[in-house]
Amino acid sequence: MSIALVILGVLAALIVVLGLWVTGIYNSLVSLRNRFKNAFAQIDVQLKRRYDLIPNLVEVAKGYMKHESTTLEAVIKARNIALAASQSAAANPADANAMKGLVSAETGLSGALSRLMVVSEQYPDLKANQNMMQLTEEMTSTENKVSFARQAYNDSVMSYNTTRETFPNVVFAGMFGFLPAELFKIDDPAERNAPKVSFT
Repeated sequence: MSIALVILGVLAALIVVLGLWVTGIYNSLVSLRNRFKNAFAQIDVQLKRRYDLIPNLVEVAKGYMKHESTTLEAVIKARNIALAASQSAAANPADANAMKGLVSAETGLSGALSRLMVVSEQYPDLKANQNMMQLTEEMTSTENKVSFARQAYNDSVMSYNTTRETFPNVVFAGMFGFLPAELFKIDDPAERNAPKVSFT
């Protein structure tokens, strides 16, 4: 009888240790997932600031660029698409499709802003406008903040994905619904740089 109790005691201890070990894996994955979601929230704050600046930029430019309505409309349309994609990604940063949609929308917005800046170079009065200079300075600052926030987010995603994919975590990650997270990366090398918004 005493041997059976010892065996049961050892089995119970093993089950407790295994339970604690799995709980530790689960908790570390939750912590890392929350960290990359928080990092995305920092990107989201900067993107919203950028989206708020764009209509003001277009309004100032509109007074000088009457014959460039197509360019101005393209910027607003790209901004609205990017805003919707950002809201979708903010709702669930762990959704790979939402992140891919945001990256695509941001690429389109960056292209539209770049075209606006190129066209605005043809208007010296616009370049000298105090509001335009202030808005472009704020846009440049915001673009830099987006870049830093994106790097912090990608670092958090890399930590999460690495922990999730290592053995034995990978065995439990799928069971607990921890899916891989998507990096916020721009695939087109021409679009990797922030749009130029300087008139100097």
